[in-house]
Amino acid sequence: MLCKGFEIELYTGTSQGEIVGLADRIVNTLPGFVWEPDRRNVEYTTPPRQRYERLLCDLVQPRQQLRQYLGTLGDYTLLPGSTLALGDSTVFLRSDPGNPYHSYIQDTYGTRVVTASVHINIGIDDPETLIRACRLVRVEAPLYLALSAASPWLDGRMTGWHSTRWHQFPLTPPHVPLFLNHRHFCQWTETQLQAGTMQNVRHLWSSVRPNGNRRPYDLNRLELRICDLISDPLHLLAITALLEARLYQLLRDPTLDPLYNHPYPRVRAEELRVQSEINAQKAAQHSLDSILTHWQNGQSIRASDWIGELLEQVTPIAKQYGFSCFLSPLRTILSQGNEAQRWLAEIQHGHSLESVLQNAIQAMQAREAELVGEICPPQAA
Repeated sequence: MLCKGFEIELYTGTSQGEIVGLADRIVNTLPGFVWEPDRRNVEYTTPPRQRYERLLCDLVQPRQQLRQYLGTLGDYTLLPGSTLALGDSTVFLRSDPGNPYHSYIQDTYGTRVVTASVHINIGIDDPETLIRACRLVRVEAPLYLALSAASPWLDGRMTGWHSTRWHQFPLTPPHVPLFLNHRHFCQWTETQLQAGTMQNVRHLWSSVRPNGNRRPYDLNRLELRICDLISDPLHLLAITALLEARLYQLLRDPTLDPLYNHPYPRVRAEELRVQSEINAQKAAQHSLDSILTHWQNGQSIRASDWIGELLEQVTPIAKQYGFSCFLSPLRTILSQGNEAQRWLAEIQHGHSLESVLQNAIQAMQAREAELVGEICPPQAA
């Protein structure tokens, strides 16, 4: 099985839903946590694992440690969602005022980057295979956004988007191609750094990117960056299982490469880049109900139907590798909606934004406690 790991960004705040910036205190006290440019959210990273059972512990145990520490500071907890639901997006609250890269981010993008999300990393050592995988995931990334959308609000109001985060997030550089091969990725990155459109090798903010210890030359993993924060760890594992199984499909069937044997790969790559970005914005607005353009045949298809088709295709492969059970929550998401859709349904039934958010905070905490008790006993910590 491929190795997998996560970068998790979380908001901190009160149980009433008020977002409170505590990252500077958290990072200086708890090992394993790092700050983002704005102190209202904090990040932790899980180690690469092959088995989903261990990944589950890696996801919930740091949150439990963080919750315990927050409790010593006052009525503070972790907040679900990927935008400043009850926050103030007109102000930027710096976590590390002396950091020049953070200054650049604040001056260039403002609070459009003050979001919470999850980045899914899956290990692929061969650089050419990795670039092919990035091409496939790039054209299907809107499906993972549709499954994970969890930011229908900002500054105490509904925005009309299921993923306000992705709608407003500044993709950087503005035009990132589907890379033809590893050499293309290296040359393109060098050009961006020389032109200043990227400040450093980390300054590539797209739906998916090749990653590694010495980018762009030494690569070892695919990083999917489009997902909103997924509060339920089992739902996150399900989305990851779909991604992993899809990558196994590609390894077995090279024709799944969107540029496979195309006579004009650069032209096709540009067509797919534009199409995938349009699809991503449609998914950001309507998530599972969005009508997307299928990259293989150019036909219109509802995101939930496309995901259902992929789920049927990859389930036999997941069974062969022993992780098909982790795909099961996808059917729940498809039938009951993602977090944004469920929250919007509550609001349509007369609940206030504040009450929906407060209930979601409690549900997130209860779910983590339940999972820790079931699969992460103290002796396995």
